[in-house]
Amino acid sequence: MEEAYRLTTHPLLIVISGPAGVGKDAVLDSLRQWEHPLHFVVTATDRPPRPGEIHGVDYFFYTPAEFERMIEQDELLEHALVYGQHKGIPKQQVREAIASGKDVIMRLDVQGAATVRRIAPEALLIFLFASKEELIQRMTKRDSDTAEQIERRLAEYDQELAYIHDFDYVVINRQNQFPQAVAQVKAIIQAEHCRVKPRRVRL
Repeated sequence: MEEAYRLTTHPLLIVISGPAGVGKDAVLDSLRQWEHPLHFVVTATDRPPRPGEIHGVDYFFYTPAEFERMIEQDELLEHALVYGQHKGIPKQQVREAIASGKDVIMRLDVQGAATVRRIAPEALLIFLFASKEELIQRMTKRDSDTAEQIERRLAEYDQELAYIHDFDYVVINRQNQFPQAVAQVKAIIQAEHCRVKPRRVRL
């Protein structure tokens, strides 16, 4: 019986998404301390590196022509033009990490998550949620956003929430309960590796 029930695990492609200010980067930072084989995706960009930035660590830096070639040859898992600069995730980076046996994790906006789901239907999508009232408190407290930026992000909140049913899991990041949110994300990843019918990501 034990031999018959021996399971083969497959690396996961994990997307963390949710509204601005919900704590996506903080969750990823915490997961970096976790003793679990995770590859944290490095984003590609066509802007030049700033002083101290390292190719392959902070970003993959490409010229605009190189980035356009990657788009044309379908070498990006998803990409977007952000404030006049292209950003995207190279498929080859994800393929190599999965081939090494590591789970791949990335943070994306809800539209980027939808793109990944379309290209890789077996991706694991986790929506990080907080109420609008809590987000207002957080963005106001951190004092790094202007009133205009806060207003714009809150206007996008309802639009982003409309994507929630496209996700596999929702994790609520409540005020002063951040460790519990991280624990839930870990539990989801661990549970996914116990599936009888595992996700098999193909790119």
